[in-house]
Amino acid sequence: MSKTVNMDKVLEKRPPRVIEKLGERSKVCLLSSKDIFEVLKDRKSIIMTCNTRIKLVIPGIMQAAEDLDAIVGFELAKTEGDVDGGYTGQNPDTYFKSCVEYAEEIGLTKPFFIHGDHVTVKNTSDEEINAGKRLIAAELEAGYTSFALDASFNHIPDNIRITTELARPIIRAGYGLEVEVGEIKHLLAETVITTVEEAVEFITGLNSNGIHPSLLAINNGSKHGNYLAGEKVHIDLKRTGEIYEVIKEYGVRIAQHGITGTPLNVVGQFADYGIRKGNVGTEWQNIAHKGLPEALMNKLKAWADENKKDVKMATKPFKKEIDSVDKVYKDRIRVMAYESASAFIKALRAEGTAGMVLEALSR
Repeated sequence: MSKTVNMDKVLEKRPPRVIEKLGERSKVCLLSSKDIFEVLKDRKSIIMTCNTRIKLVIPGIMQAAEDLDAIVGFELAKTEGDVDGGYTGQNPDTYFKSCVEYAEEIGLTKPFFIHGDHVTVKNTSDEEINAGKRLIAAELEAGYTSFALDASFNHIPDNIRITTELARPIIRAGYGLEVEVGEIKHLLAETVITTVEEAVEFITGLNSNGIHPSLLAINNGSKHGNYLAGEKVHIDLKRTGEIYEVIKEYGVRIAQHGITGTPLNVVGQFADYGIRKGNVGTEWQNIAHKGLPEALMNKLKAWADENKKDVKMATKPFKKEIDSVDKVYKDRIRVMAYESASAFIKALRAEGTAGMVLEALSR
């Protein structure tokens, strides 16, 4: 860490709700992602943000961030961590506590953020919009410092209206905001790549309503989840760069979803096209599953087969067993998560980003 860093001054910039939750004596550097991405918006590096569906991977990721002087983010999407715990059994409050407890345990000194990923609103009904509002309220109360609003399932005028409505309390609190245009499909055959015109219409529409996001997620051909054997990654970097060149004038950069499975020797190049945040989720689930006791993994697989569901849906019913595995398995998962996180941080060109943020915020 640079000698020019005044850590006390940086810690004073933590959001009031975070300080209230952590306590005045805590040195955990949980910041608003708005501050982080403002510092890093023109650096050609990508901040890894991790959907940690199984909490046992968190300390390994944090240790990698500490050792490599890197910013990382931790996030759960609405499906993963809704007010009822989603399919992981982690609600906003329990997820916040897990992240903070691990940060305290390993002595994490680097800044990080906790992100409400994919607060989805799939249609214009009051029921859907109110569900999004409830989740945002719970995440704000819990201590989250960053949010991604996803009304991309709707036509752009409705997307603008819904996103504006949901973003108001986030903007008032001074937190980082990611928005989305162009629904990301799970099947590549269904993809419709976001156009420059759509991105501009969406961002300018939000700006006219007083909403100024830090990040825009687009459909550039990526997918969520594992890539199948032999399946190629189809990310349209040319279109991504074209959108970036236009929206950067509005202070917005690109968020990339669906990085798991992308070759590490390729992923760093994404930063050249305006991508500043990269979501990595299924990777950590894969690592946790690999590190769990074989007998427990067999239970998860049997449950998934019996219920005809993806094995990720077994996370919640077996959460207590997963969280309480013997230390040897926890340590194994931690080491694997550390190794993978280190490789991602290096590939994403994120080494040194923590120091940059600390120096900038201590001035």
